[in-house]
Amino acid sequence: MKTSFWILFIFLMVGCNQKNTVNSNESNRKEIQLALTQKLEASKTEVVLLPEAQEITNEWLAYITAQSEIENLKNYTLNDVIANATPITEIMKSMQETVPTRLKSNAVKARLGVLVTKSKILQQLAEKREVNPEKISKTAKELPLEWNNFKIQINELFLKTLEEFEEELDEIENEEEQFPKKVLPASRKR
Repeated sequence: MKTSFWILFIFLMVGCNQKNTVNSNESNRKEIQLALTQKLEASKTEVVLLPEAQEITNEWLAYITAQSEIENLKNYTLNDVIANATPITEIMKSMQETVPTRLKSNAVKARLGVLVTKSKILQQLAEKREVNPEKISKTAKELPLEWNNFKIQINELFLKTLEEFEEELDEIENEEEQFPKKVLPASRKR
């Protein structure tokens, strides 16, 4: 009799614990669903390309597509991010494969590598059976930051060197020597 009492007691305890676990899992799922509907609060800061860089990127279809996707990302919810993770990865890979000759440098390639890697991480997080909204949000917020770093790297290809600045200053000095400014006499007070 004592043995059957203990067996019945154990079954009751296990049954109660399972019910608590089910309630806990349901509560957790609701929290995740709520988190996935929250808007992604990505940085609105944007690096502007120099005119020379802008000319090249205006003809680079993969860049234009990526720029558009990064802009859209700033207004996405986490559900939108999850739904678009694979296309974002494909766009970044396309950029990496179609870099214009004028932009091919180790620094630009490295920045593209970072963008591809971040987008692949985002894709992997989005494809998990049990999504983690915090990790997805963190990774999605890093993409616009890395995009800005990529644009900075493109701009650096078009910055003038110290020698070019010195030549420009020399030209200005030569012009001033050839055409000195006339100084008007100060007017006299009466």
